[in-house]
Amino acid sequence: MTSDNNTRGVPAGQAPALSRLLEQTADAVQAVRSGRSLTDVLAACPAPLRPGTQALSFLVLRRLGAAQVLRAMLAPRTPPPAVEALLLSALALLWPDDAPPYPDHTLVDQAVTAARKRAPQSASFLNAVLRRFIREREALVAAALKQPTAQWNHPPWWIDRLKADWPAQWQGILAAAQERPPMCLRVNVRQATGAAYLERLQAAGLAGELTGPQTIVLDAPVPVDRLPGFADGAVSVQDAAAQRAASLLVGAGLPSGARVLDACAAPGGKTAHLLELADLDVLALDADPKRLARVDDTLARLRLSARTRAGDGRRPADWWDGQPFDAILLDAPCSASGIVRRHPDIRWLRRSEDIAALGRIQAELLDALWPTLKPGGWLLYATCSVFRTEGEHQIDAFLQRRGASGAHLDDRSPGHLLPLPDNGSTGASSPGSGADMGSHGVADGFYYALLRKESTAGGN
Repeated sequence: MTSDNNTRGVPAGQAPALSRLLEQTADAVQAVRSGRSLTDVLAACPAPLRPGTQALSFLVLRRLGAAQVLRAMLAPRTPPPAVEALLLSALALLWPDDAPPYPDHTLVDQAVTAARKRAPQSASFLNAVLRRFIREREALVAAALKQPTAQWNHPPWWIDRLKADWPAQWQGILAAAQERPPMCLRVNVRQATGAAYLERLQAAGLAGELTGPQTIVLDAPVPVDRLPGFADGAVSVQDAAAQRAASLLVGAGLPSGARVLDACAAPGGKTAHLLELADLDVLALDADPKRLARVDDTLARLRLSARTRAGDGRRPADWWDGQPFDAILLDAPCSASGIVRRHPDIRWLRRSEDIAALGRIQAELLDALWPTLKPGGWLLYATCSVFRTEGEHQIDAFLQRRGASGAHLDDRSPGHLLPLPDNGSTGASSPGSGADMGSHGVADGFYYALLRKESTAGGN
């Protein structure tokens, strides 16, 4: 998936190209609604149009719930998919905004131009709907906001799950998902301290704040090629919450040269962080060979080394050599509900039934990998989810399956880290973790459980 760390919209001077951007944005919206990842769609977008399309797509997807409600109010009969996607995009961009990306008249004019190219017979229909919305915007918005989908811009099942899981925080979690995330950096401590790299940033004209030993939050996002030393491995882009993984596992007390399995390694950020913090013998495993190639690329840029292998963590017989691991990092497949502000398509791609299916995969991974861990070893279970079924409930069930003497939940386990202002100060602290986001926003939503295998547990 991608992130909107570039620009909110397209400069006004490029307004003549807006109709093309709206076409591309409508294609992206239509693809997401049919189940395709926004990352895949943007990869196929013509390079000159990609930055603007990405910016508009992120904004539209953050308002898609409201746009869908408005479309049903303004056009009860569902238009053809291509026309509907363009209409939804335009309605989302016309939603009340203190700093609208374009003037109303420009947006309508360019949307109609795009409609003439996509479906000429729909241009007058789209023009009429949009102009009616502008005329009656205040009343229509007020009516739309009575529906939770429009108010929170998430599917109803998602809202209901958050209400059940976090009755005191659900509104804050949903509101945070609408914010643009900060750009957070992880300094490679094998090359420099966080403080020293901050000085490099300042010398390059970039401002930020050191919020942890390795963690810097930039005042404003920039392309990675503007980061000093990025190509040479001096720094990586990684949210503060994700940075807790390696520091929690290394902080558990791994000896030099410890055998460590990163069980779902791609794209390699956590693998690299482990190797930055300690001299370890790491096996980076991932079920997707194409995604595994990204791990190799990440390690090469950072001048680090690990063994990589394609394989399913649920089937150790296919890839395990029988030698137990000192530690395992299981960053399990999940809903990604904790990083939806970075990837606004997730909320529209996921279905309620996906959560149970993902939960089964998480349980299968835990049960299959546990026997590969040596007695006295550590397993860190992580998900970038705020749903309890993928965090607390999953680990509670696992501990019950292992029995009283099989596994122990360490007191340093942060548990659920919600994407709220107190995120950086919750949970246990460990070397390099506990980054405080300060005035720069909040960290992503994550769940962490640090499990120790009892020395008497044998290989089970």
